[in-house]
Amino acid sequence: MAEKILIIDDDLDTLRLVGLMLQRQGYQIAAAANGQQGLEKAFTENPDLVLLDVMMPDMDGYEVARRLRKQPETANTPILMFTAKTQLDDKVTGFEVGADDYLTKPTHPSELQAHVKALLARATKSTAGPVKELAETSVHENAAFVVGVLSARGGLGVSTLALNLGASLMPKADSEVIVAEFTPGQGTFGLDLGISDTQGLGKLLSSRPADIDRALVKSNLVTHSSGLTLLLASSRPREMLLNNQVKQYEAIVSTLAVQARFVILDLGSGLPAFVQKILSMCHMRIVVVEGVPNVILHTKALLEDMATLGLNKQQTVVVLNNRMRSDTHIHRAKVQEKLGYSISVAFTPAPELYFQAMREQQPAVMIRPESLTYQQFSEISNLVIEHRAEKG
Repeated sequence: MAEKILIIDDDLDTLRLVGLMLQRQGYQIAAAANGQQGLEKAFTENPDLVLLDVMMPDMDGYEVARRLRKQPETANTPILMFTAKTQLDDKVTGFEVGADDYLTKPTHPSELQAHVKALLARATKSTAGPVKELAETSVHENAAFVVGVLSARGGLGVSTLALNLGASLMPKADSEVIVAEFTPGQGTFGLDLGISDTQGLGKLLSSRPADIDRALVKSNLVTHSSGLTLLLASSRPREMLLNNQVKQYEAIVSTLAVQARFVILDLGSGLPAFVQKILSMCHMRIVVVEGVPNVILHTKALLEDMATLGLNKQQTVVVLNNRMRSDTHIHRAKVQEKLGYSISVAFTPAPELYFQAMREQQPAVMIRPESLTYQQFSEISNLVIEHRAEKG
């Protein structure tokens, strides 16, 4: 049966000409002259692709795309935005709201046909998306063990823990370890390690999900002198808008999972949409808490929300990270009692060590291998290896 293409455009000439051209190529055509009508047809006619204009009265194409992505029946339907808007920000906005491809008017018919054909082919080839790809590769013995590190709020040392966990795993894994910052606009690895090019994550999140393959991801990884392979996030605040790129995040994780033995993800704080998706792709989840009353309450809420996502509690571990020396910190046993989770590892404050590490632009575990901090990271890296062994 011929694929069905829904064209949504308030320009009747465009509807007629583009519809006729695609019909001659053998496609079924449905047409809508405004956003609301387009949504109704999308939900009732189940098109294989939506060709969507941006500049329409009442409801523009961005809002139409957002609504299509919110509904299960159209969440994965390919969307090709077709518009006269040519600015880079317009294209980024299109990808952020869920577009798979973007063409500017006017375009040659052969170019439009090529983009339509490519989108339909990709949709047919990979209907289950990046999660399916990870599920298939994870059964392979060389697939990465993916660890997500997060906290209920910022400033609890998630990035520091993710970086040093990766560094402590390297000699034990005897293989490549990738540490990825999934915190666009809030990246710290580049600043701490003296790496100037921190555009890797941003470039990937600005790409189409279908284009995120091994070659593209590899070209955006950097290798630090410590031996760690890193995917870095920019510290430019405006890039925080890229957190909406859920499909791109999924594609990145799927691709990283076949490029190393261990992949450590710095997921930042809270449960935005992309983190909820990524947590289900992780084989192990590490939640960071501090021995402070309000942080404990906030972390308890985070763990409860994670449980509602259907995540296996046995794959979630909690670490206590007391960053500064203080007599007011709540004891480990009390933190466990309040959380309802056991504390797997408790980190003691080591501000001088971390300051030295920043000055030398190296992970802290590589500065003083005889330190207590090194031993504590060794504990958690051993725990990661044990979980991988249990996974088989």
